[in-house]
Amino acid sequence: MANDVLSLDEIDQAILEALAGNARISLKELAQQVGLSSPSAAERLRRLEERRVIKAFTIDLDPAAVGYPLQAIVRVRPLPGQLHIVERIIQEIPEIVECDKVTGEDCFIARLVIRSMAELDGLLDRVAERAETNTSMIKASPVKRRLPPLSRKT
Repeated sequence: MANDVLSLDEIDQAILEALAGNARISLKELAQQVGLSSPSAAERLRRLEERRVIKAFTIDLDPAAVGYPLQAIVRVRPLPGQLHIVERIIQEIPEIVECDKVTGEDCFIARLVIRSMAELDGLLDRVAERAETNTSMIKASPVKRRLPPLSRKT
């Protein structure tokens, strides 16, 4: 994959940046933004998908707009012998909208959405017998999910 990153030219980078801003942009608009014809832009897009540079087109949902005004980050440290069970429990909790398996003292870092603090307790109780947790409420997100640097500028 590292070689694929090196082969992203300025047009590929412009396509990715345009799609990161609006994944629903029309092919015609995308082509205009990056200075290509629609067929050329479609071909570039197809190649980026084939190389798995683009894995999916998605939405950026505001959890508060659908009834989840609070978000938390939960660090999870399974008790000895409980790793796989805790991982399965985490996968089964729909309020956990993102989770990474990490190195260090904790094994998982999960982002969850909740309607209230009382709801948080109920969710944490589902793993309490099998893991230690440490929770931080999210006040703001000064850096939203974004593209990594695509150019090799120094």
